[in-house]
Amino acid sequence: MMPRPHFDFLDLPRQMPQELGVATRLALGGEIYGHFPPAEAKAQAGRCLDCGNPYCSHACPVGNAIPQWLELVRQGRLFEAATLAHETNPLPEICGRVCPQDRLCEGACTLEAGFEAVTIGSLEKYLVDEAFRQGWRPDLSRVKPRRERVAVIGAGPAGLACADRLVRAGVGVTVYDRHDEIGGLLTFGIPPFKLEKSVIATRRQVLEAMGVRFQLATEVGRDIEFGRLMAEHDAVFVGTGATTPVDAGLPGQALPGVLPALPFLIANARRVLGRPLAEDEAAMLDLAGKTVRVLGGGDTAMDCVRTAKRLGAARVSCVYRRDEAGMPGSRREVKNARDEGVEFLFHRAPLAIEGQGRVQALRVARTEATGRGAFSVLEGATETLTADVVILAFGYRPSPPAWLVGHGVRLAGNGLVLGGPAAAGSEPAWCIDSPYQTSLPKLWAGGDALRGADLVVTAVRDGRDAAAAMLRQFKGIAIRSAA
Repeated sequence: MMPRPHFDFLDLPRQMPQELGVATRLALGGEIYGHFPPAEAKAQAGRCLDCGNPYCSHACPVGNAIPQWLELVRQGRLFEAATLAHETNPLPEICGRVCPQDRLCEGACTLEAGFEAVTIGSLEKYLVDEAFRQGWRPDLSRVKPRRERVAVIGAGPAGLACADRLVRAGVGVTVYDRHDEIGGLLTFGIPPFKLEKSVIATRRQVLEAMGVRFQLATEVGRDIEFGRLMAEHDAVFVGTGATTPVDAGLPGQALPGVLPALPFLIANARRVLGRPLAEDEAAMLDLAGKTVRVLGGGDTAMDCVRTAKRLGAARVSCVYRRDEAGMPGSRREVKNARDEGVEFLFHRAPLAIEGQGRVQALRVARTEATGRGAFSVLEGATETLTADVVILAFGYRPSPPAWLVGHGVRLAGNGLVLGGPAAAGSEPAWCIDSPYQTSLPKLWAGGDALRGADLVVTAVRDGRDAAAAMLRQFKGIAIRSAA
């Protein structure tokens, strides 16, 4: 690369792509940020200081070569930028949209203090979208087919990343998923105002053109036996996620009008995709004119409050037990929710959901911070909030399928699949070099099924790295314990 200017940031402020006005984005329902024009993308990429010690790359869970592809964008070399972005991240256009960059790469940017960070996420989205639009596709012309075949269970980010890396190495891959579209929670959980479904459709086309086979609307354990997949493949990867909601045990949470977050978001995704809705799904989405209280402070809670606004709720509030600084989700999502008219009620811990026949109110206790994210309930300081609908967004725990247990896969006490030395237990019969290999040597796991509910980008990393470990084993490279 040619030497680059290092001080563009002194004259050019940080700029995001054009943002739709609130009324327009609530009416349209799609992504709220537009695309950079090429000249603006080049200019924003030129703000990179090229600081020599790329804190942005170090803070990225997949270790993206961010300064390098920013320079390629600045020079207008989009195809090279897209190729480089895919070297570390099998799903860059998705991570560019849904990663909490303010807590990761952009939060670590040298310019963040004093000059504002480079718009890394928006530029990642731009370079891949525009390269796809211009016809760029991964070059597999030199890939030689291998004899191995791998089954991937779960078409979420971990499974897709694993499939991408395996097929690039010539391995035959079939991905099984119980849904009729790929993406897992990318499709059926994350709302279209953050990730339009056409983005997932494009990625499916790219993967299929690379040679990945998808067998959808197929539930392992019901439509096809897990044992058959193990017998017919050289390896199996499990990326089934963590979708069982955390149970807060609130009195009244069984009342009609109390909705778990994930079924609510899935119903909305099915509506967006034009799928027929069951009666209970349609009822979940009937929020017009209602008062909606969402309990929780993470990105799922932000997805719920913003979805409720788009479904016509008259009043939407996020009820959270800590202060705003203690919220675990993206600061950008909190800002977007506030811009769209969502009310935030901090320092309120839910005590009970009340009503006769259906939800009518939410009783909460006031709290105060006691340091390091801890809080205490103020004695006698309670209040009752009117509510027509209460959405529970307390997070998710592992959801190990019954067939895993039935085949002797070692699980942690909380249901997570055990990988690495922990999976081996006291059995000396096999020895591994990867945290993704389970107690069945042919079975690998990654994403939320292995680590618990986490970010999309960490699931991508797991799928990518599990595939790399499989390939080492396929090639007969000596393996050793990671202990």
